[in-house]
Amino acid sequence: MKIFTKTNIASLAVSTIIGASMFLIGAQPTMAQDNFSAQKNIEVEICEISSKSQKPKYIFAFLGDGMSHTQINSAQIYQSALNFGGAFKIYPLSFTEFPYLGNIYTQDSTSFSPDSASTATSLLTGEKTHSGVIGLGADKITVLDSLPELLKEDGYKIGIVSTVTLNHATPAASYAHNISRDNYYDIGLEMATSNFDYFAGGNVSESGKEDDEPGLHSVMIENGYTILQDKEDIMNLNADSGKVYAITPGLEIGDAMPYSIDHVEGELTLVDHVANGIKVLDNEENGFFMWIESGKIDWAGHANDARTNIDETIAFDEAVQEAINFYNEHPDETLIIVTGDHETGGMTIGQATTGYDTAFELLEYQTMSYDEFDLVIEDILAETPEPSLEDIMPVITENFGLGNDDLPLADYDIERLEDALVRTVFDGDDEDYEDFSRENELYGGYLPLTVTLTHILNEKAGVGWTSYSHTGSPVPVYAIGVGAQNFAGTYDNTDIFHKLAELTDVK
Repeated sequence: MKIFTKTNIASLAVSTIIGASMFLIGAQPTMAQDNFSAQKNIEVEICEISSKSQKPKYIFAFLGDGMSHTQINSAQIYQSALNFGGAFKIYPLSFTEFPYLGNIYTQDSTSFSPDSASTATSLLTGEKTHSGVIGLGADKITVLDSLPELLKEDGYKIGIVSTVTLNHATPAASYAHNISRDNYYDIGLEMATSNFDYFAGGNVSESGKEDDEPGLHSVMIENGYTILQDKEDIMNLNADSGKVYAITPGLEIGDAMPYSIDHVEGELTLVDHVANGIKVLDNEENGFFMWIESGKIDWAGHANDARTNIDETIAFDEAVQEAINFYNEHPDETLIIVTGDHETGGMTIGQATTGYDTAFELLEYQTMSYDEFDLVIEDILAETPEPSLEDIMPVITENFGLGNDDLPLADYDIERLEDALVRTVFDGDDEDYEDFSRENELYGGYLPLTVTLTHILNEKAGVGWTSYSHTGSPVPVYAIGVGAQNFAGTYDNTDIFHKLAELTDVK
């Protein structure tokens, strides 16, 4: 790795300016492109820009919930398998081309396998706290100011975007201070009084609301927010729209956005909400800060569903590309950071049954998320309460490819599926079926048949999992733009806050 100093930036920039100008950041590489050369050009260009100014006016902070190095590289390998015809080359995500790479430790004050509430709190406040706690110190009493709150006081416009419910742990850490992430209604009240300028993505959960308490939508309206859930209205947002909560059309209270693999053409995506956020947050005088979460990378990791996890990561990268497009227009004023909060699932590239081989192209046979397939199985069970594996093999082959010529099932695979089907049908309640005691250990609380299908497909592709929970693996930080060099190296997740606070001069 080359380390650029103030004394050699200028000469390096001059020597490579032609090459740098040929590379618009985020453009997908051709098969013949030398990725190292492209990355070198970005490094030189950004170093030159960063020497001019150290205070970013426009900040995009992207967080892939549950995303670490393996999730990112799995998405790259999957795209490589589809685009490079089996050649062992990396098909890079746009943010992996950023010039600065860091690595952060994720432990909280109680565990090396932390949760999203404590890690998001650390990232946005610079302090450690307990798993499950939002915006409070380790004593569960001290109220911690978040970076978005401090930037709002300094005149920045603030946008919060998430594919999951907007009072879920990661988005909530930007505005809430609560002893439990599960106090959704109380957290939603803080969302309404945050005075942030733009919320978008999932709906809110009203869990914990008493019958005589107003709904969170009405509380948002009382606090000056316009709530939109019509696609045309949302796409027409602009800087004069005022405070806005743009809910993805079709979502009910408590709903997250659909998985990318289940996306219906024409529906709004994370990219749309980022693009609209840029319009709403237009603020030439003081700039903006946007906190953007892809929350269902984590959910797919919990379910050990590799194809769904990969599709969420690719969709996340497409949203980052929208910020890159903005950066290309404002390169000397913009900072983009991409990171994760923790790793989920203990995902590995390679596992026991495939040895040194991988076949990620096999994942393309999967047509829907585990979540949608659960609904398919529920419909089948409603009509045929006790189906045989033979009865449902056609729908398995149709949606996972298992049993076709490319994905033959071994006797052991069939035994696993038959066992999982029994456990699915009887849901752990059949007195004649022994050993339901390991249900959660074996299936993580997910529908046994569906999670067994994803496991078998993942194994044949060469993807392994060690957990249905979070793990303690460090996560990467990618940065580009004004002050990006500050995010290189290895450090604690709390330092993300301190580095941004120093760059923006917040108190």
